[in-house]
Amino acid sequence: MATLTFIQLAEKVLKEVKSPLSIDEIWDYASDKNYIVNLNSSGKTPKATLSARVGQAGDIFGYTGNRPRRYYLLNLTNKIDFEQVEIKTVTIKKEKNYLEKDLHPLLVYFAKFYLNVYCKTINHSKSSKKEFGEWLHPDIVGCCFPIDSWQPSTLELSQALGVMNIRLYSFELKRELNFTNLREAFFQAVSNSSWAHEGYLCAAEISEDADFLSEIKRLSNSFGIGLIHLDTTDPDSSRIIYPAKSKDTLDWESMNKLCINTDFQEFLKRIKNDLTINEIHKAQYDKVLSTEELIEKFKH
Repeated sequence: MATLTFIQLAEKVLKEVKSPLSIDEIWDYASDKNYIVNLNSSGKTPKATLSARVGQAGDIFGYTGNRPRRYYLLNLTNKIDFEQVEIKTVTIKKEKNYLEKDLHPLLVYFAKFYLNVYCKTINHSKSSKKEFGEWLHPDIVGCCFPIDSWQPSTLELSQALGVMNIRLYSFELKRELNFTNLREAFFQAVSNSSWAHEGYLCAAEISEDADFLSEIKRLSNSFGIGLIHLDTTDPDSSRIIYPAKSKDTLDWESMNKLCINTDFQEFLKRIKNDLTINEIHKAQYDKVLSTEELIEKFKH
């Protein structure tokens, strides 16, 4: 097969399916048919590029709906039954065979090697739900210590002055993010991260629909919550899409509420003890798996 441009790839898929498809559906169909190997692209986010190219080609593609947009070829308009588009869904995407909790070690790996953060998973069942609402506990919390990089004399002086430069993190995990769950997932992250210096929403599957990406960028800018994409096929390709806005102070009242959870209590005690002796007890935090172990874990 000859080399394909992004426009040609979308045209080929839509001609074959003969039904409006979202960008995610076009990409997944092309992946299943192995058309992507012929795509003329070396970029790191080809699906996002596909979304941009198709969205700009109004002379070739029309669309129906908005969340997400489903594109069709204008020259096939007379052959499409638009009344059936929302009723009959074209089944393309493969079923995921992992759970949200399976993403925890992937995030722990990314946090350690790319943020220098030691993580602790918070078991929500260890909290009394009678005292506060359901949106209180993050899935994973973390701490970035100066112990790993500062000289002993610097640490001793900072301790004497009471200005230890630690950073606390909050992470909310989802298997996937799309228009269906975006607002609930995002504001859950906002609620559960108010106490920390930085808060992140993390997911393995993130819709690359142009309207979706625009909305999540707006929410991130407005509320300061960062977005992390976790790559289940290559842990080292996980990345921060939008960085969190870092706060200078901690919300001590919210942290005190979180202490109804014994995992969070132990997390705070562990940080205090490590700072006291200037040594990180790594075994007391979540285990960091190797790249090979993570890849094996997510083999389909």
